[in-house]
Amino acid sequence: MSDEHLANYLCIGCPLGCRLEVEDDDTGNVVEVRGHACKRGDTYGRQEHVDPRRMVTTSVRVIGGVWAKLPVKTTDSVPKSMVNDVCKAVQNVALPAPIKIGTVVLTNVLGTGADIVATRDIDQA
Repeated sequence: MSDEHLANYLCIGCPLGCRLEVEDDDTGNVVEVRGHACKRGDTYGRQEHVDPRRMVTTSVRVIGGVWAKLPVKTTDSVPKSMVNDVCKAVQNVALPAPIKIGTVVLTNVLGTGADIVATRDIDQA
């Protein structure tokens, strides 16, 4: 086993924060994940190695609300390489109050399959 087929990750699948070692073969397929204390670590290591994904949380402007910003998040994880693009896509969004938690702000943001939704209620000012 050569170093070129090993990658190290810090697992964020649970609060333990295990240090993972992921071994792949010549084609990039995961052969083994070592260092995990739970099943989530194995799953996380495999996913992170072949297709790293992240949930996105940010905010959008509110017009006429008791708060000027609305916290929002993706309904599913998006490719890690697209996180900045997703944030830029919501940067110019402004919603009129009132807004209810769960309101879809953007549907299928950038073709990722994830929606952007409100994570709190905001009343009119």
